[in-house]
Amino acid sequence: MAYTVPPGMEYMAQLDQVLVKQVIEVFELIAGCEMNNKYVLKNSMGQEFLTAREDTDCCTRQCCGPIRPFEMGIFNSQDREVMHLSRPLACGAWCCPCSMMSIEVSSPPGTVIGSVHQEWSMCTPLAGKFTVRNVGGDVVLRIQGPVCAISCGSDVEFQVMSEDSSVQVGAITKQWRGLCSEAFTDADNFGLTFPIDMDVRTKALLLGALFLIIIDLAVQSMFYLHLNLDLP
Repeated sequence: MAYTVPPGMEYMAQLDQVLVKQVIEVFELIAGCEMNNKYVLKNSMGQEFLTAREDTDCCTRQCCGPIRPFEMGIFNSQDREVMHLSRPLACGAWCCPCSMMSIEVSSPPGTVIGSVHQEWSMCTPLAGKFTVRNVGGDVVLRIQGPVCAISCGSDVEFQVMSEDSSVQVGAITKQWRGLCSEAFTDADNFGLTFPIDMDVRTKALLLGALFLIIIDLAVQSMFYLHLNLDLP
């Protein structure tokens, strides 16, 4: 069935892989002050084709940390916004099922094409489970992460499954960056794979899922840090 590709997203129709690299903010490293996150999106050849920029105020970043609400624009090479992500405040704690994380995806900005939702379980936030939903709220894909997604010498893979979880159709992978990088900066590198003939809007929703998983991993890291600090 024919469908309309969102304006500015035509290049995504040619891709079966996207690499997402977080830009390291030198001031954040030196001052320890949380900055707006920025990312570059590249094809499998390492060629940049999109950039993503978070838009939050300083007070929200410092007070809420990784659970903060944000608006994020995704821009093409002409600096025109072609996608928009909206993430409400949520902590994703297992003890609070009503506060699961989610992200709404619009492409073009102002036209909602779907959303991604963290699913509750007794292992949340340790086990990452997400549903990818179209604009009507129907589940089109499911994402299953490992029980513990903290990197320790290897990549971490989240499997992208069909709606009934019977077939794996892609993957979101957090790439291991080395011990020093993992210890001293939260600038992560991710890879996203999907079928080249997948609906571009679904590819865009998976990009939204990738950014929600980045938040989920940051919350996990904070959880483990606090757990270790509380140990005698």
